[in-house]
Amino acid sequence: MEIKILSKRGKSVRSIAKELHLSRNTVRRVLKDNGIDLQPRRKQKVSKLDPYSDYLTRRVLKASPHVLPATVLLTEIKEIGYSGGITILREFLRDLRQSLKPQEPLIRFETDPGKQMQVDWTVLDKKNHLSAFVAILGYSRKAYVEFVRDEKEFTLLRCHENAFEFFGGVPREGLYDNMKTVVIERDRYGEGKHGFQKTFQDFAKHHGFIPRLCRPYRAKTKGKVERFNRYLKESFYYPLVTLKPELKDDLFTLNAEVQQWLTRVAEDRQLKERGKQTPRQLFLQERNDLQPFDKIYKPIHGQTSRVGVQIFQHDLSLYEQLVTL
Repeated sequence: MEIKILSKRGKSVRSIAKELHLSRNTVRRVLKDNGIDLQPRRKQKVSKLDPYSDYLTRRVLKASPHVLPATVLLTEIKEIGYSGGITILREFLRDLRQSLKPQEPLIRFETDPGKQMQVDWTVLDKKNHLSAFVAILGYSRKAYVEFVRDEKEFTLLRCHENAFEFFGGVPREGLYDNMKTVVIERDRYGEGKHGFQKTFQDFAKHHGFIPRLCRPYRAKTKGKVERFNRYLKESFYYPLVTLKPELKDDLFTLNAEVQQWLTRVAEDRQLKERGKQTPRQLFLQERNDLQPFDKIYKPIHGQTSRVGVQIFQHDLSLYEQLVTL
């Protein structure tokens, strides 16, 4: 993949081989196998903008963090001889600003055993209304998956309890994005003080975990579950349904298959960031730090469903403290 990307960027076989520490024959073979033309590339024509690239770079850097419009810079370089148009200038400035943009370092956040569970929905088939509830323990990366036909509140709570049962306990925190079934409004009571859905708030209190929200538009905040979503699709779901497309309509079999895959395959994957340990090995260290799961969330008034969507067991004033956490 790196070879293909560098080739598309205009890199020569020699420069690709040098950058990736490979032989030129290896690079040629990979490109040939992927149908990429190995003919020498023609030198690009000199652009009318090339003589002014250094000037534009200095102007952009000097003005940073403010952005100078292309129309302003066009006027400036026309005064010193530029005879081209604004389209090529805009393309140059876009690429320049992108290259000058500092890359945010990737920082991996590890949590203590039993502390955090990251939760997410991942859509698998919109046409068939098929999604997967995914919960992953932050320390061990042990994961639970359940295929569902909707992402409603009742389904969310039921899947949580199934995950707790699968893990054999409850973590101290749950990390979520802006699910409507979890949070009404971010920062409703001030920065970091979110307005959670009352039912979910009651459910969290009942099981003894604190709901927390990841930063908006920052998938990396809950990167463990995001990475697992991709792993689930590429290593389990897509291979399975391409062989047996009828399983898209068979929720029972899908969930039976994924349970086997989780225990036989996913738990034995090597985690590079954890020294190639497996979730199975790490979970042996984490399981005793989970809180007991021995209290099924039941509604009042003699209801028999496992979770109550709009019914509460206790006065909500007892849980207002969760809003400020």
